[in-house]
Amino acid sequence: MSRFFDPPAAKEKLPAEKVDKTYKSMRIKVFLGAFLGYAGYYLVRKNLSLAAPEMIENGILDAAKVGLAMSAVSIAYAFSKFIMGSVSDRSDSRKFLCVGLVLSALTMIAVGVIPFGTNTALNTAIIFALMLVVGWLSGFGWPPCGRIMAHWFSQNERSFKMSVWNVSHTVGSFALGFLAIAGVSLFIFFAPTFGLDASEAWRGNFIFPAVIAILIAVFCWWAIRDTPESCGLPSVQEWRNDYSGVKSKTATGEKLPFKVLFVDYVLKNKLLWVVALSNIFVYMVRYGIGDWAPTFLNDAGIMTKAESKVAFSVHNIVGAVGTILCGLATSKIFKGRCAPMNVICMLACMVGVLLYWFVGAGYVDMSPAAQKTIVYVALCLIGFFIYGPVALTGVQALNLVPKNAAGTAAGFVGLFGYFIGDAICSKIFVGSVANSMGWNAANLTVAVGALVGVILCALLIRPEAKQTADNK
Repeated sequence: MSRFFDPPAAKEKLPAEKVDKTYKSMRIKVFLGAFLGYAGYYLVRKNLSLAAPEMIENGILDAAKVGLAMSAVSIAYAFSKFIMGSVSDRSDSRKFLCVGLVLSALTMIAVGVIPFGTNTALNTAIIFALMLVVGWLSGFGWPPCGRIMAHWFSQNERSFKMSVWNVSHTVGSFALGFLAIAGVSLFIFFAPTFGLDASEAWRGNFIFPAVIAILIAVFCWWAIRDTPESCGLPSVQEWRNDYSGVKSKTATGEKLPFKVLFVDYVLKNKLLWVVALSNIFVYMVRYGIGDWAPTFLNDAGIMTKAESKVAFSVHNIVGAVGTILCGLATSKIFKGRCAPMNVICMLACMVGVLLYWFVGAGYVDMSPAAQKTIVYVALCLIGFFIYGPVALTGVQALNLVPKNAAGTAAGFVGLFGYFIGDAICSKIFVGSVANSMGWNAANLTVAVGALVGVILCALLIRPEAKQTADNK
């Protein structure tokens, strides 16, 4: 990366009487910047899925090619989050997050303005390439936020703060749907004025949310600062008198060589490998249920298309509440140790998956109304508990390394979650099993995945407790 992305140098320390007030106000600004910034990335990630029906109607894509194009985002994002994590550890988090968000938005705007023809193969190739770019740029989002949280919040408060921050992706996904509707409506309204064809209103799904993302990037540039030291403040450990985190072999603000980041702090970190493996099954459950619920519920005749979309939305909304409460419980009950809460959550998810599977498959004799209600309850149970481990595995990654390796560790764990857990296990494997053996077999694989997740999370309870004690 160029010198533009280099972390800012530490400033002369502020007078002692100004430190407390400045610290409190800066932490609010930085947290809001990280929260809205990451939500902004979700305004420019899933746009194609919203625009796909209209693009198919216009002959730009066909149904088979939509899935291919959408997969590009997940594949590129998985590797980008890992590689960009190490780069972000050597970069200014404010510049890294804002530049990535602006470039992502400009790429989505490009999809919205390109004059596609009727050659679906060529259109797919163009969109696939642009979605690869979007997926790669999406990797500029989480790592700098992880760096921000590691530098501005100490370990014994981080589990709750990061659980609240993790709701940002739910907020972004929720907002995208409404911004896409607004974008399409605005396109139709202004089409006659600019001589545009109203049938191409699908372009609003890409353009309007991207414009809002750019405005969010401007706010983040104002709100975010890389580290407390770059603002003339002491480290958060010194300010809060909390030295429980992993100690670095070098100075806190020093840029670590890539060899040290990857080898010493990642590849040789056995506990981080266990966290990464557990993350595979957390994401397998997350997307093995979330991505396939509408299809399963329709195929099983349990819900209409509209009802299954409502169920999907409820599943995600409940997840936001669960994320915060799981983070609070981790902080207050387990004193920042994530493994015990992850075990509880994955056990509850396994129960939810079994209930969802057995009732949805008709193994329990009940009326259609009762069956639909229980399926809703099962989806809420899974949604409430699965997003806790999604957030807490990220916290574990940060807690297992020093602050100047936070992005690398988070990217490593994310690579396992998104590429193996999401793309391979939930999308390819579960989908293939459902297609060849039916939904009973597919839901069984997710239930087994939840059980394996329980076991892997449990393996971290004693080592995490020991490391927490050793770091004090």
